[in-house]
Amino acid sequence: MSARTPRRGRFPLALRGSSVAWERQRPTWREARPGLIADALKRATARPSGNWYVLCAARDLVADRPRGLTVAGEEVVVWRGADGRVHAGPGSCPHLGAPLAQSRVRCGTLVCHWHGLALDGGPFAGWEPFPAYDDGVLVWVRLDRSGGEEPTERPAVPVRPDPAGAVAAVWSGVGVCEPEDVVANRLDPWHGAWFHPYSFVDLTVLDADAEADCFLVDVSFRLAGRVVVPVRARFTAPGPRTVVMEIVEGEGLGSVVETHATPLGQDDRGRPRTRVVEAVVAASDRPGFGVARAAAPLVRPLMRAAAGRLWRDDLAYAERRWELRSEGRFPG
Repeated sequence: MSARTPRRGRFPLALRGSSVAWERQRPTWREARPGLIADALKRATARPSGNWYVLCAARDLVADRPRGLTVAGEEVVVWRGADGRVHAGPGSCPHLGAPLAQSRVRCGTLVCHWHGLALDGGPFAGWEPFPAYDDGVLVWVRLDRSGGEEPTERPAVPVRPDPAGAVAAVWSGVGVCEPEDVVANRLDPWHGAWFHPYSFVDLTVLDADAEADCFLVDVSFRLAGRVVVPVRARFTAPGPRTVVMEIVEGEGLGSVVETHATPLGQDDRGRPRTRVVEAVVAASDRPGFGVARAAAPLVRPLMRAAAGRLWRDDLAYAERRWELRSEGRFPG
């Protein structure tokens, strides 16, 4: 099996015919046309979101304590009720402004640690809840004032493998940039083997459908030395702050990597900050994958570490893009 032609076979691995030095791989800069990426980004950011923003991993929201985040400049608190449902609302107590993220959850009720004001998730004393949604992997909040769009009842959750047969892991990190810089990074698949040689080799963009904003890519994931896992992947941008990579051929068919960019607000220097939340939902019909599901508590940290290594570089890409844009020096 060729490392550049991903096909389902008995074994998921391939052996590259020869090792190509990083500087001798095929240049991709002519194909990565700034105008093509910019047009795809423009269409992606124009798509509706229903005012929904990704907050965190569903697994990170435990029953006994809330989480606090600033989203698009709005202070938000989120917690689980006694029935496990997610509640969200303004992060400031309506009594005297205490930070509700530092409060406690007792029997599903958020109890302010300053004076004991209790919130069960419904309107109370001028405190109005925000719509929230738990899709089983991620927690979302709807902020109509910040989003400014026609609201929808639920977020547009990407299609994922059956959770009963999948392993999901979520990584998050913060960069000095705007959501569009994160999305632009993901709409540039041509950088993969050059910028991440420790993870990707033999990358070829087969098709860039400008109208559908669909990028079809052949790429091999590097395991060790010349041992690789060749796949075919499709990149799409279903919303203004989301890019999805789906494996459409090869090992892990149907697995997805969702990249969500959530604006936070400005730092103390007036620069924008964006949280990247990346959900990896892996699946396989191979019998051995059952072992990975059984060992999910051990596998998830490895998946998060791999995502974190990639995003160490990709956040630098996004931050550099924002820096150039903010100074009027961005090409094009």
